[in-house]
Amino acid sequence: MPKDDSRKSEAEASPPVKTPDPVAAAYALSAAAERASGLVGEFLARAGEPATANSHLGGAFLETAARMMVDPVKAANAQIAFWSNYWRVWRDSTMRMLGDETVETHVAPEKGDRRFKDPAWSENALFDFVKQTYLLASRSIQAAVEDVDGLDPHTAKKVEFYTRQFVDAMAPTNFIATNPEVMRKTLETGGDNLIHGLENLLGDIERGRGDLRISMTDESAFELGRDIAATPGSVVFENDLMQLIQYAPTTETVRERPLLVVPPWINKFYILDLRAKNSFIRWCVDQGLTTYVVSWVNPDADLAQKDFEAYMREGPLAAVDAIQSATGLREVDAIGYCLGGTLLATTLAWAAAKGDKRIRSATYLTTMVDFAEVGELGVFIDEEQLQSIEKQMSDRGFLDGARMATTFNMLRANDLIWSFVVNNYLLGQDPIPFDLLYWNSDSTRMPAAMHSFYLRRMYQENALSQPGALTIGGAPIDLRTINLPSYLLSTKEDHIAPWTSTYAATQIYGGPTTFRLAGSGHIAGVVNPPASGKYGYWTADENPPDPNDWFAAAAQHEGSWWPDWRKWLDRNSPCDDVSARTPGDGGLPAIE
Repeated sequence: MPKDDSRKSEAEASPPVKTPDPVAAAYALSAAAERASGLVGEFLARAGEPATANSHLGGAFLETAARMMVDPVKAANAQIAFWSNYWRVWRDSTMRMLGDETVETHVAPEKGDRRFKDPAWSENALFDFVKQTYLLASRSIQAAVEDVDGLDPHTAKKVEFYTRQFVDAMAPTNFIATNPEVMRKTLETGGDNLIHGLENLLGDIERGRGDLRISMTDESAFELGRDIAATPGSVVFENDLMQLIQYAPTTETVRERPLLVVPPWINKFYILDLRAKNSFIRWCVDQGLTTYVVSWVNPDADLAQKDFEAYMREGPLAAVDAIQSATGLREVDAIGYCLGGTLLATTLAWAAAKGDKRIRSATYLTTMVDFAEVGELGVFIDEEQLQSIEKQMSDRGFLDGARMATTFNMLRANDLIWSFVVNNYLLGQDPIPFDLLYWNSDSTRMPAAMHSFYLRRMYQENALSQPGALTIGGAPIDLRTINLPSYLLSTKEDHIAPWTSTYAATQIYGGPTTFRLAGSGHIAGVVNPPASGKYGYWTADENPPDPNDWFAAAAQHEGSWWPDWRKWLDRNSPCDDVSARTPGDGGLPAIE
Protein backbone atom coordinates (compact mmCIF):
# COMPACT_ATOMS: atom_id res chain seq x y z
CA MET A 1 0.00 0.00 0.00
CA PRO A 2 2.69 2.60 0.82
CA LYS A 3 4.23 1.98 -2.60
CA ASP A 4 0.89 2.47 -4.35
CA ASP A 5 0.17 5.64 -2.34
CA SER A 6 3.55 7.00 -3.38
CA ARG A 7 2.79 6.40 -7.04
CA LYS A 8 -0.61 7.97 -6.65
CA SER A 9 0.83 11.11 -5.03
CA GLU A 10 3.45 11.40 -7.75
CA ALA A 11 0.78 11.18 -10.43
CA GLU A 12 -1.33 13.78 -8.68
CA ALA A 13 1.69 16.11 -8.44
CA SER A 14 2.50 15.81 -12.15
CA PRO A 15 1.02 18.51 -14.37
CA PRO A 16 -1.91 17.25 -16.45
CA VAL A 17 -1.40 16.68 -20.15
CA LYS A 18 -3.84 18.81 -22.12
CA THR A 19 -5.39 17.36 -25.25
CA PRO A 20 -5.20 19.86 -28.14
CA ASP A 21 -8.54 21.28 -29.26
CA PRO A 22 -8.42 20.79 -33.06
CA VAL A 23 -11.12 23.39 -33.72
CA ALA A 24 -9.43 26.08 -31.62
CA ALA A 25 -6.05 25.23 -33.11
CA ALA A 26 -7.39 25.40 -36.65
CA TYR A 27 -9.06 28.73 -35.94
CA ALA A 28 -5.89 30.16 -34.41
CA LEU A 29 -3.74 28.98 -37.31
CA SER A 30 -6.23 30.36 -39.83
CA ALA A 31 -6.20 33.75 -38.09
CA ALA A 32 -2.41 33.69 -38.00
CA ALA A 33 -2.22 32.85 -41.70
CA GLU A 34 -4.55 35.72 -42.53
CA ARG A 35 -2.49 38.05 -40.39
CA ALA A 36 0.73 36.82 -41.96
CA SER A 37 -0.49 37.33 -45.51
CA GLY A 38 -0.29 41.09 -45.11
CA LEU A 39 3.36 40.78 -44.11
CA VAL A 40 4.30 38.94 -47.28
CA GLY A 41 3.77 42.03 -49.38
CA GLU A 42 6.06 44.08 -47.16
CA PHE A 43 8.66 41.34 -47.27
CA LEU A 44 8.57 41.20 -51.06
CA ALA A 45 8.79 44.99 -51.26
CA ARG A 46 11.96 44.83 -49.19
CA ALA A 47 13.47 42.23 -51.51
CA GLY A 48 14.52 45.00 -53.88
CA GLU A 49 16.37 46.97 -51.21
CA PRO A 50 20.18 47.06 -51.08
CA ALA A 51 21.83 43.89 -49.84
CA THR A 52 22.87 43.93 -46.22
CA ALA A 53 26.46 43.95 -45.11
CA ASN A 54 26.38 40.15 -44.76
CA SER A 55 26.49 39.63 -48.55
CA HIS A 56 30.30 39.82 -48.35
CA LEU A 57 30.67 36.56 -46.46
CA GLY A 58 30.96 34.20 -49.43
CA GLY A 59 34.44 35.34 -50.38
CA ALA A 60 35.72 35.13 -46.81
CA PHE A 61 34.54 31.54 -46.38
CA LEU A 62 35.77 30.48 -49.82
CA GLU A 63 39.21 31.82 -48.95
CA THR A 64 39.09 29.95 -45.65
CA ALA A 65 38.17 26.68 -47.39
CA ALA A 66 41.00 27.13 -49.88
CA ARG A 67 43.50 27.72 -47.09
CA MET A 68 42.28 24.63 -45.22
CA MET A 69 42.85 22.46 -48.31
CA VAL A 70 46.48 23.55 -48.46
CA ASP A 71 47.15 21.48 -45.33
CA PRO A 72 45.03 18.29 -45.68
CA VAL A 73 46.94 16.56 -42.87
CA LYS A 74 45.77 19.16 -40.34
CA ALA A 75 42.19 18.79 -41.57
CA ALA A 76 42.39 15.01 -41.38
CA ASN A 77 43.77 15.11 -37.83
CA ALA A 78 40.94 17.41 -36.79
CA GLN A 79 38.41 14.94 -38.25
CA ILE A 80 40.07 12.00 -36.50
CA ALA A 81 40.01 13.85 -33.17
CA PHE A 82 36.35 14.75 -33.62
CA TRP A 83 35.19 11.20 -34.45
CA SER A 84 37.28 9.77 -31.62
CA ASN A 85 35.61 12.08 -29.13
CA TYR A 86 32.20 11.46 -30.71
CA TRP A 87 32.62 7.69 -30.37
CA ARG A 88 33.52 8.07 -26.70
CA VAL A 89 30.42 10.24 -26.05
CA TRP A 90 28.22 7.75 -27.94
CA ARG A 91 29.70 4.76 -26.06
CA ASP A 92 29.26 6.27 -22.63
CA SER A 93 25.81 7.66 -23.40
CA THR A 94 24.71 4.19 -24.53
CA MET A 95 26.00 2.70 -21.30
CA ARG A 96 24.07 5.31 -19.34
CA MET A 97 20.87 4.59 -21.29
CA LEU A 98 21.32 0.92 -20.35
CA GLY A 99 21.35 1.85 -16.68
CA ASP A 100 24.98 2.59 -15.81
CA GLU A 101 24.71 5.79 -13.73
CA THR A 102 28.45 5.91 -13.00
CA VAL A 103 29.28 7.24 -16.48
CA GLU A 104 30.61 10.80 -16.42
CA THR A 105 29.84 13.60 -18.87
CA HIS A 106 32.76 14.30 -21.20
CA VAL A 107 31.64 17.55 -22.82
CA ALA A 108 30.17 20.19 -20.51
CA PRO A 109 28.87 23.69 -21.30
CA GLU A 110 31.09 26.65 -20.59
CA LYS A 111 30.58 28.44 -17.31
CA GLY A 112 27.77 30.97 -17.76
CA ASP A 113 26.14 29.12 -20.69
CA ARG A 114 22.49 29.27 -19.61
CA ARG A 115 21.08 27.40 -22.59
CA PHE A 116 21.37 24.03 -20.84
CA LYS A 117 20.20 25.02 -17.37
CA ASP A 118 17.09 22.80 -17.51
CA PRO A 119 17.75 19.68 -15.34
CA ALA A 120 16.75 17.33 -18.17
CA TRP A 121 19.93 18.21 -20.06
CA SER A 122 21.89 16.45 -17.32
CA GLU A 123 19.42 13.99 -15.84
CA ASN A 124 18.03 12.51 -19.05
CA ALA A 125 20.58 10.35 -20.87
CA LEU A 126 19.15 11.10 -24.33
CA PHE A 127 19.13 14.86 -23.89
CA ASP A 128 22.58 14.70 -22.31
CA PHE A 129 23.78 12.89 -25.45
CA VAL A 130 22.21 15.57 -27.69
CA LYS A 131 23.83 18.29 -25.60
CA GLN A 132 27.28 16.70 -25.64
CA THR A 133 27.28 15.95 -29.37
CA TYR A 134 26.19 19.51 -30.17
CA LEU A 135 28.88 21.03 -27.95
CA LEU A 136 31.49 18.68 -29.40
CA ALA A 137 30.52 19.51 -32.99
CA SER A 138 30.27 23.26 -32.42
CA ARG A 139 33.67 23.42 -30.71
CA SER A 140 35.25 21.30 -33.43
CA ILE A 141 33.86 23.56 -36.15
CA GLN A 142 35.02 26.70 -34.39
CA ALA A 143 38.45 25.23 -33.67
CA ALA A 144 38.84 24.31 -37.34
CA VAL A 145 38.24 27.85 -38.60
CA GLU A 146 40.41 29.35 -35.86
CA ASP A 147 43.35 27.18 -36.87
CA VAL A 148 43.63 28.20 -40.52
CA ASP A 149 47.03 29.54 -41.56
CA GLY A 150 47.53 32.34 -44.08
CA LEU A 151 44.33 34.35 -43.58
CA ASP A 152 44.65 38.08 -43.03
CA PRO A 153 43.53 39.03 -39.49
CA HIS A 154 40.30 40.75 -40.57
CA THR A 155 39.11 37.83 -42.70
CA ALA A 156 40.01 35.40 -39.92
CA LYS A 157 37.99 37.34 -37.35
CA LYS A 158 35.06 37.64 -39.75
CA VAL A 159 34.98 33.90 -40.44
CA GLU A 160 35.30 33.06 -36.72
CA PHE A 161 32.50 35.48 -35.80
CA TYR A 162 29.99 34.25 -38.38
CA THR A 163 30.89 30.63 -37.71
CA ARG A 164 29.94 31.23 -34.10
CA GLN A 165 26.66 32.79 -35.25
CA PHE A 166 25.96 29.61 -37.22
CA VAL A 167 26.74 27.15 -34.43
CA ASP A 168 24.76 29.24 -31.94
CA ALA A 169 21.77 29.21 -34.28
CA MET A 170 21.96 25.42 -34.62
CA ALA A 171 21.88 24.76 -30.85
CA PRO A 172 19.34 22.04 -29.92
CA THR A 173 17.76 24.48 -27.47
CA ASN A 174 16.46 26.47 -30.45
CA PHE A 175 14.27 23.63 -31.80
CA ILE A 176 11.04 22.15 -30.49
CA ALA A 177 11.96 18.47 -30.75
CA THR A 178 15.33 18.83 -29.02
CA ASN A 179 14.43 21.19 -26.19
CA PRO A 180 13.04 19.33 -23.17
CA GLU A 181 11.53 22.45 -21.64
CA VAL A 182 9.63 23.24 -24.84
CA MET A 183 8.45 19.64 -25.19
CA ARG A 184 7.09 19.66 -21.63
CA LYS A 185 5.36 22.97 -22.22
CA THR A 186 3.81 21.69 -25.43
CA LEU A 187 2.43 18.60 -23.69
CA GLU A 188 1.14 20.61 -20.73
CA THR A 189 -0.65 23.19 -22.87
CA GLY A 190 -1.76 20.95 -25.74
CA GLY A 191 0.29 23.05 -28.15
CA ASP A 192 -1.14 26.41 -27.03
CA ASN A 193 2.41 27.62 -26.41
CA LEU A 194 3.24 27.18 -30.11
CA ILE A 195 0.10 28.99 -31.20
CA HIS A 196 0.88 31.89 -28.87
CA GLY A 197 4.49 31.77 -30.00
CA LEU A 198 3.36 32.15 -33.60
CA GLU A 199 1.30 35.18 -32.59
CA ASN A 200 4.35 36.65 -30.89
CA LEU A 201 6.44 36.01 -34.00
CA LEU A 202 3.94 37.70 -36.28
CA GLY A 203 3.66 40.63 -33.88
CA ASP A 204 7.43 41.10 -33.93
CA ILE A 205 7.50 41.02 -37.74
CA GLU A 206 4.72 43.60 -37.80
CA ARG A 207 6.67 45.82 -35.41
CA GLY A 208 9.66 45.58 -37.73
CA ARG A 209 7.49 46.27 -40.79
CA GLY A 210 8.62 43.12 -42.50
CA ASP A 211 11.85 42.62 -40.56
CA LEU A 212 11.96 40.49 -37.42
CA ARG A 213 12.29 42.78 -34.42
CA ILE A 214 12.41 40.51 -31.39
CA SER A 215 10.57 41.77 -28.32
CA MET A 216 12.91 41.72 -25.33
CA THR A 217 10.62 43.23 -22.71
CA ASP A 218 7.02 44.10 -22.03
CA GLU A 219 7.04 47.62 -23.44
CA SER A 220 3.51 48.30 -22.17
CA ALA A 221 4.85 48.09 -18.60
CA PHE A 222 6.73 51.38 -18.89
CA GLU A 223 5.73 54.97 -19.44
CA LEU A 224 8.39 57.62 -19.86
CA GLY A 225 8.28 60.07 -17.00
CA ARG A 226 6.37 57.68 -14.75
CA ASP A 227 8.14 54.30 -14.54
CA ILE A 228 11.31 55.23 -16.36
CA ALA A 229 13.17 58.52 -17.01
CA ALA A 230 11.23 59.90 -14.06
CA THR A 231 13.75 62.18 -12.33
CA PRO A 232 12.03 65.62 -12.30
CA GLY A 233 13.52 68.20 -14.65
CA SER A 234 12.79 70.61 -17.49
CA VAL A 235 14.02 71.26 -21.00
CA VAL A 236 15.76 74.65 -20.89
CA PHE A 237 17.31 74.77 -24.37
CA GLU A 238 16.91 73.09 -27.76
CA ASN A 239 18.25 73.19 -31.30
CA ASP A 240 18.11 70.97 -34.39
CA LEU A 241 20.06 68.13 -32.79
CA MET A 242 19.25 68.09 -29.09
CA GLN A 243 17.29 69.25 -26.11
CA LEU A 244 19.12 70.18 -22.91
CA ILE A 245 17.47 68.93 -19.71
CA GLN A 246 18.15 70.59 -16.35
CA TYR A 247 17.12 68.49 -13.35
CA ALA A 248 15.34 69.87 -10.31
CA PRO A 249 17.47 69.99 -7.14
CA THR A 250 16.76 67.83 -4.10
CA THR A 251 19.26 69.56 -1.78
CA GLU A 252 19.27 73.09 -0.36
CA THR A 253 22.79 73.76 -1.61
CA VAL A 254 24.66 72.46 -4.66
CA ARG A 255 28.18 72.44 -6.05
CA GLU A 256 28.73 75.75 -7.77
CA ARG A 257 30.10 74.15 -10.94
CA PRO A 258 27.33 72.38 -12.93
CA LEU A 259 27.63 68.89 -14.40
CA LEU A 260 26.98 68.22 -18.10
CA VAL A 261 26.25 64.64 -19.25
CA VAL A 262 26.66 63.76 -22.95
CA PRO A 263 25.13 60.34 -23.73
CA PRO A 264 25.66 58.41 -26.99
CA TRP A 265 23.64 59.70 -29.94
CA ILE A 266 22.56 56.20 -30.99
CA ASN A 267 20.36 55.73 -27.90
CA LYS A 268 17.97 57.73 -25.76
CA PHE A 269 19.39 59.82 -22.90
CA TYR A 270 17.66 57.97 -20.07
CA ILE A 271 20.10 55.05 -19.89
CA LEU A 272 21.42 56.93 -16.84
CA ASP A 273 17.89 57.56 -15.54
CA LEU A 274 16.08 54.23 -15.74
CA ARG A 275 14.36 53.99 -12.35
CA ALA A 276 14.86 55.87 -9.11
CA LYS A 277 16.73 52.92 -7.54
CA ASN A 278 19.36 52.73 -10.32
CA SER A 279 19.34 56.27 -11.75
CA PHE A 280 22.81 57.80 -11.91
CA ILE A 281 21.19 61.15 -12.71
CA ARG A 282 18.95 61.00 -9.64
CA TRP A 283 21.98 60.01 -7.55
CA CYS A 284 23.97 63.00 -8.88
CA VAL A 285 21.10 65.35 -8.08
CA ASP A 286 20.87 63.90 -4.56
CA GLN A 287 24.63 64.45 -4.25
CA GLY A 288 24.10 68.18 -4.72
CA LEU A 289 25.13 68.42 -8.38
CA THR A 290 23.29 70.78 -10.73
CA THR A 291 22.88 68.24 -13.51
CA TYR A 292 22.27 68.86 -17.21
CA VAL A 293 21.83 66.08 -19.78
CA VAL A 294 21.86 66.24 -23.56
CA SER A 295 18.87 64.47 -25.12
CA TRP A 296 19.72 63.83 -28.77
CA VAL A 297 17.06 64.18 -31.45
CA ASN A 298 15.93 61.11 -33.40
CA PRO A 299 17.02 62.39 -36.85
CA ASP A 300 15.15 61.86 -40.09
CA ALA A 301 16.10 62.52 -43.73
CA ASP A 302 15.93 66.29 -43.18
CA LEU A 303 19.06 66.04 -41.00
CA ALA A 304 20.99 63.74 -43.35
CA GLN A 305 23.81 66.28 -43.81
CA LYS A 306 24.41 66.90 -40.11
CA ASP A 307 28.02 65.80 -39.68
CA PHE A 308 30.37 65.22 -36.76
CA GLU A 309 31.22 68.92 -36.50
CA ALA A 310 27.51 69.73 -36.29
CA TYR A 311 27.10 67.29 -33.41
CA MET A 312 30.05 68.91 -31.64
CA ARG A 313 28.80 72.47 -32.12
CA GLU A 314 25.11 71.78 -31.52
CA GLY A 315 25.80 69.23 -28.80
CA PRO A 316 28.35 69.80 -26.01
CA LEU A 317 29.45 73.28 -27.16
CA ALA A 318 25.87 74.54 -27.43
CA ALA A 319 25.10 72.92 -24.07
CA VAL A 320 28.00 74.72 -22.35
CA ASP A 321 26.79 78.02 -23.86
CA ALA A 322 23.26 77.33 -22.61
CA ILE A 323 24.45 76.41 -19.10
CA GLN A 324 26.38 79.66 -18.96
CA SER A 325 23.20 81.54 -19.92
CA ALA A 326 21.19 79.65 -17.31
CA THR A 327 23.62 79.92 -14.38
CA GLY A 328 25.97 82.76 -15.25
CA LEU A 329 28.92 80.36 -14.85
CA ARG A 330 31.43 79.71 -17.63
CA GLU A 331 32.85 76.46 -16.25
CA VAL A 332 31.34 72.98 -16.11
CA ASP A 333 32.39 69.41 -15.36
CA ALA A 334 31.49 66.96 -18.13
CA ILE A 335 30.68 63.26 -18.51
CA GLY A 336 30.61 61.44 -21.84
CA TYR A 337 29.15 57.95 -22.16
CA CYS A 338 30.37 55.61 -24.94
CA LEU A 339 30.07 57.57 -28.23
CA GLY A 340 29.22 60.61 -26.13
CA GLY A 341 32.66 60.24 -24.57
CA THR A 342 34.29 60.04 -28.01
CA LEU A 343 32.48 63.26 -28.93
CA LEU A 344 33.51 64.85 -25.61
CA ALA A 345 37.19 64.00 -26.17
CA THR A 346 37.05 65.44 -29.70
CA THR A 347 35.37 68.58 -28.35
CA LEU A 348 38.05 69.01 -25.68
CA ALA A 349 40.85 68.68 -28.27
CA TRP A 350 39.07 71.27 -30.40
CA ALA A 351 38.64 73.52 -27.34
CA ALA A 352 42.35 73.20 -26.50
CA ALA A 353 43.24 74.36 -30.00
CA LYS A 354 40.86 77.32 -29.62
CA GLY A 355 41.90 78.24 -26.08
CA ASP A 356 38.45 77.36 -24.68
CA LYS A 357 38.85 76.16 -21.07
CA ARG A 358 35.23 76.10 -19.93
CA ILE A 359 35.17 72.32 -19.31
CA ARG A 360 37.27 71.81 -16.17
CA SER A 361 37.16 68.02 -15.77
CA ALA A 362 36.16 65.12 -18.01
CA THR A 363 34.72 61.71 -17.16
CA TYR A 364 34.61 59.05 -19.85
CA LEU A 365 32.32 56.05 -19.40
CA THR A 366 33.20 53.00 -21.58
CA THR A 367 34.69 55.32 -24.20
CA MET A 368 36.99 54.46 -27.10
CA VAL A 369 39.28 57.05 -28.66
CA ASP A 370 41.91 54.64 -29.99
CA PHE A 371 40.22 52.24 -32.40
CA ALA A 372 43.22 50.03 -33.18
CA GLU A 373 41.59 47.09 -31.38
CA VAL A 374 37.80 47.33 -31.37
CA GLY A 375 36.96 43.74 -30.55
CA GLU A 376 34.35 41.84 -32.54
CA LEU A 377 32.68 45.01 -33.80
CA GLY A 378 35.62 45.19 -36.19
CA VAL A 379 34.16 42.36 -38.28
CA PHE A 380 31.54 44.82 -39.55
CA ILE A 381 34.11 47.41 -40.68
CA ASP A 382 35.64 46.88 -44.10
CA GLU A 383 35.31 48.69 -47.40
CA GLU A 384 32.66 46.41 -48.86
CA GLN A 385 30.43 46.60 -45.79
CA LEU A 386 30.89 50.36 -45.38
CA GLN A 387 29.84 50.92 -48.99
CA SER A 388 26.75 48.81 -48.37
CA ILE A 389 25.85 50.83 -45.26
CA GLU A 390 26.47 54.11 -47.07
CA LYS A 391 24.23 53.00 -49.94
CA GLN A 392 21.42 52.31 -47.49
CA MET A 393 21.94 55.69 -45.80
CA SER A 394 22.08 57.59 -49.09
CA ASP A 395 18.69 56.17 -50.05
CA ARG A 396 17.05 57.12 -46.74
CA GLY A 397 19.27 59.85 -45.30
CA PHE A 398 19.93 57.94 -42.10
CA LEU A 399 20.71 54.52 -40.64
CA ASP A 400 17.86 52.94 -38.74
CA GLY A 401 18.77 52.47 -35.09
CA ALA A 402 17.23 48.99 -35.08
CA ARG A 403 19.89 47.81 -37.52
CA MET A 404 22.66 49.04 -35.24
CA ALA A 405 20.93 47.37 -32.27
CA THR A 406 20.88 44.06 -34.16
CA THR A 407 24.62 44.36 -34.73
CA PHE A 408 25.23 44.82 -31.00
CA ASN A 409 22.89 41.93 -30.17
CA MET A 410 24.85 39.61 -32.46
CA LEU A 411 27.89 40.10 -30.25
CA ARG A 412 25.99 38.19 -27.53
CA ALA A 413 23.57 36.20 -29.67
CA ASN A 414 22.73 33.48 -27.14
CA ASP A 415 21.72 36.01 -24.49
CA LEU A 416 20.22 38.75 -26.68
CA ILE A 417 18.69 36.80 -29.58
CA TRP A 418 18.23 33.06 -29.10
CA SER A 419 17.07 33.17 -25.49
CA PHE A 420 14.18 35.37 -26.60
CA VAL A 421 13.44 33.15 -29.61
CA VAL A 422 13.03 30.22 -27.22
CA ASN A 423 11.02 32.18 -24.64
CA ASN A 424 8.77 34.13 -27.01
CA TYR A 425 8.22 31.77 -29.95
CA LEU A 426 8.78 28.20 -28.66
CA LEU A 427 7.59 28.49 -25.07
CA GLY A 428 4.99 31.05 -26.14
CA GLN A 429 5.71 33.29 -23.16
CA ASP A 430 5.59 37.06 -23.16
CA PRO A 431 8.84 38.84 -22.23
CA ILE A 432 8.99 40.19 -18.70
CA PRO A 433 9.25 43.93 -17.88
CA PHE A 434 12.91 44.98 -17.74
CA ASP A 435 13.88 48.65 -17.72
CA LEU A 436 17.29 48.14 -19.31
CA LEU A 437 15.89 46.13 -22.23
CA TYR A 438 13.10 48.67 -22.69
CA TRP A 439 15.76 51.34 -23.16
CA ASN A 440 17.76 49.00 -25.42
CA SER A 441 14.75 48.69 -27.72
CA ASP A 442 14.26 52.47 -27.86
CA SER A 443 17.11 53.26 -30.27
CA THR A 444 17.65 56.35 -32.41
CA ARG A 445 18.60 56.83 -36.03
CA MET A 446 21.94 58.23 -37.23
CA PRO A 447 22.30 60.92 -39.92
CA ALA A 448 24.13 59.68 -43.02
CA ALA A 449 26.92 62.28 -42.91
CA MET A 450 27.64 61.80 -39.20
CA HIS A 451 27.61 58.01 -39.26
CA SER A 452 29.71 57.68 -42.39
CA PHE A 453 32.35 60.01 -40.91
CA TYR A 454 32.38 58.13 -37.62
CA LEU A 455 32.70 54.67 -39.19
CA ARG A 456 35.36 55.65 -41.72
CA ARG A 457 37.54 58.20 -39.96
CA MET A 458 37.44 56.66 -36.50
CA TYR A 459 36.70 52.93 -36.78
CA GLN A 460 38.30 52.21 -40.15
CA GLU A 461 41.18 54.73 -40.16
CA ASN A 462 41.66 55.25 -36.40
CA ALA A 463 42.33 58.92 -37.19
CA LEU A 464 41.15 60.32 -33.84
CA SER A 465 44.12 58.84 -31.96
CA GLN A 466 46.64 60.23 -34.47
CA PRO A 467 47.65 63.84 -33.72
CA GLY A 468 46.40 66.19 -36.43
CA ALA A 469 44.92 63.43 -38.63
CA LEU A 470 41.48 64.99 -38.18
CA THR A 471 40.55 68.63 -38.69
CA ILE A 472 37.16 69.52 -37.26
CA GLY A 473 35.70 73.00 -37.02
CA GLY A 474 38.85 74.52 -38.44
CA ALA A 475 41.11 73.01 -35.75
CA PRO A 476 43.50 70.04 -35.89
CA ILE A 477 42.44 67.42 -33.35
CA ASP A 478 45.20 66.27 -31.00
CA LEU A 479 44.02 64.36 -27.92
CA ARG A 480 47.41 64.89 -26.28
CA THR A 481 46.48 68.55 -25.73
CA ILE A 482 43.69 67.59 -23.31
CA ASN A 483 45.39 68.72 -20.10
CA LEU A 484 42.49 68.68 -17.67
CA PRO A 485 41.83 65.90 -15.11
CA SER A 486 40.25 62.81 -16.68
CA TYR A 487 38.39 59.92 -15.02
CA LEU A 488 38.09 56.82 -17.23
CA LEU A 489 35.55 54.14 -16.28
CA SER A 490 35.55 50.91 -18.27
CA THR A 491 33.86 47.57 -17.62
CA LYS A 492 35.50 44.17 -17.45
CA GLU A 493 33.02 42.25 -19.65
CA ASP A 494 32.31 45.00 -22.18
CA HIS A 495 31.53 43.46 -25.60
CA ILE A 496 31.09 46.86 -27.32
CA ALA A 497 34.08 48.84 -26.02
CA PRO A 498 36.61 46.28 -24.71
CA TRP A 499 38.35 47.64 -21.63
CA THR A 500 41.82 46.74 -22.90
CA SER A 501 41.08 49.06 -25.85
CA THR A 502 39.52 51.93 -23.88
CA TYR A 503 42.55 51.80 -21.57
CA ALA A 504 44.70 53.14 -24.44
CA ALA A 505 43.41 56.65 -23.64
CA THR A 506 45.51 56.63 -20.45
CA GLN A 507 48.59 56.85 -22.68
CA ILE A 508 47.17 59.68 -24.81
CA TYR A 509 45.61 62.44 -22.69
CA GLY A 510 48.02 65.11 -21.49
CA GLY A 511 46.43 65.78 -18.10
CA PRO A 512 46.26 63.63 -14.95
CA THR A 513 44.32 60.46 -15.78
CA THR A 514 42.54 58.12 -13.37
CA PHE A 515 41.48 54.72 -14.70
CA ARG A 516 38.86 52.55 -13.04
CA LEU A 517 37.57 49.14 -14.11
CA ALA A 518 34.10 48.07 -13.04
CA GLY A 519 32.69 44.56 -13.08
CA SER A 520 30.02 43.36 -15.52
CA GLY A 521 29.37 44.80 -18.98
CA HIS A 522 28.85 47.92 -21.08
CA ILE A 523 25.60 48.96 -19.34
CA ALA A 524 25.25 47.02 -16.09
CA GLY A 525 28.78 47.90 -14.99
CA VAL A 526 28.00 51.60 -15.39
CA VAL A 527 24.43 51.59 -14.10
CA ASN A 528 25.44 50.08 -10.75
CA PRO A 529 24.12 52.09 -7.78
CA PRO A 530 25.74 51.81 -4.35
CA ALA A 531 22.65 50.20 -2.85
CA SER A 532 22.85 47.21 -5.21
CA GLY A 533 26.11 45.93 -3.72
CA LYS A 534 26.99 44.33 -7.09
CA TYR A 535 30.04 43.76 -9.27
CA GLY A 536 32.73 45.86 -7.57
CA TYR A 537 35.56 47.75 -9.26
CA TRP A 538 39.36 47.85 -9.53
CA THR A 539 41.78 50.71 -8.86
CA ALA A 540 45.52 51.24 -9.31
CA ASP A 541 47.85 54.15 -8.65
CA GLU A 542 49.81 53.95 -11.91
CA ASN A 543 48.82 53.56 -15.57
CA PRO A 544 51.50 51.44 -17.28
CA PRO A 545 51.36 51.07 -21.07
CA ASP A 546 50.05 47.49 -20.93
CA PRO A 547 46.49 47.16 -19.55
CA ASN A 548 47.26 43.66 -18.28
CA ASP A 549 50.07 45.09 -16.14
CA TRP A 550 47.57 47.62 -14.77
CA PHE A 551 45.14 44.86 -13.84
CA ALA A 552 47.87 42.74 -12.24
CA ALA A 553 48.66 45.63 -9.88
CA ALA A 554 45.05 46.71 -9.29
CA ALA A 555 43.16 46.34 -6.03
CA GLN A 556 39.56 45.12 -6.06
CA HIS A 557 36.84 46.95 -4.12
CA GLU A 558 33.32 45.90 -3.26
CA GLY A 559 30.28 47.83 -4.45
CA SER A 560 29.73 50.69 -6.87
CA TRP A 561 32.27 52.97 -8.50
CA TRP A 562 29.90 55.97 -8.11
CA PRO A 563 31.19 57.14 -4.68
CA ASP A 564 34.78 56.79 -5.89
CA TRP A 565 33.99 59.09 -8.83
CA ARG A 566 32.29 61.60 -6.52
CA LYS A 567 35.43 61.82 -4.34
CA TRP A 568 37.58 62.17 -7.47
CA LEU A 569 35.40 65.06 -8.68
CA ASP A 570 35.82 66.98 -5.42
CA ARG A 571 39.59 66.43 -5.45
CA ASN A 572 40.15 67.33 -9.09
CA SER A 573 37.52 70.01 -9.65
CA PRO A 574 37.01 71.70 -6.27
CA CYS A 575 34.49 74.51 -5.92
CA ASP A 576 32.22 76.15 -3.34
CA ASP A 577 28.60 75.33 -2.60
CA VAL A 578 25.81 77.73 -3.59
CA SER A 579 22.05 77.83 -3.19
CA ALA A 580 20.22 75.21 -5.22
CA ARG A 581 19.16 76.15 -8.75
CA THR A 582 15.66 75.44 -10.01
CA PRO A 583 15.15 74.92 -13.77
CA GLY A 584 13.71 78.05 -15.34
CA ASP A 585 14.72 80.40 -12.54
CA GLY A 586 18.01 81.41 -14.17
CA GLY A 587 18.74 82.97 -17.51
CA LEU A 588 16.90 80.27 -19.48
CA PRO A 589 13.16 79.62 -19.11
CA ALA A 590 11.78 76.10 -18.85
CA ILE A 591 10.53 75.15 -22.32
CA GLU A 592 8.75 71.95 -21.35
